[in-house]
Amino acid sequence: MGVNPEIEGRVYPPTEPYLVGREKIRGFARAVFATNPTSFDVDIARAAGHADLVAPPTFPVIVQERALAQLVADPTSGIEPVNLVHSTEHATSHRPVVAGDELSAVLTVTHVTSGGPHTLLVGQRAVIELHHGRADRRVLVVHQRLERRPLQRQGDPTAAPVA
Repeated sequence: MGVNPEIEGRVYPPTEPYLVGREKIRGFARAVFATNPTSFDVDIARAAGHADLVAPPTFPVIVQERALAQLVADPTSGIEPVNLVHSTEHATSHRPVVAGDELSAVLTVTHVTSGGPHTLLVGQRAVIELHHGRADRRVLVVHQRLERRPLQRQGDPTAAPVA
């Protein structure tokens, strides 16, 4: 089964709100080897003009993956998670994410194209800070390949594989 082309244009509902905490920011910053002190020290973040600790620019992926999970779990999408290959992603940040923000993500499937054994799916994921507006937008491109079946050989072990 391939990706259902009728999901093009579909907008999935906003994800449950995610409250950004200081320890989540610090842990994420350590995990991605961030070195900006505004991600670790509240006083330094405030002196730099922020309300609280500042998350690294890739932090919104935590919420965005929840939006992608809706697509993958959608039984009408035709998506097989084991066959998904992440291709590219482009991000635009509208404001820094800081501790205390409440984030939600919305996924829109903008393009579905099939060709040969692959389907190209393009989606836009907008992360919204529920009290201050848009925080981040990402364009995600993924490929789904058709399910691979084991090759079968007939007779001679040196014979060419048969699909």
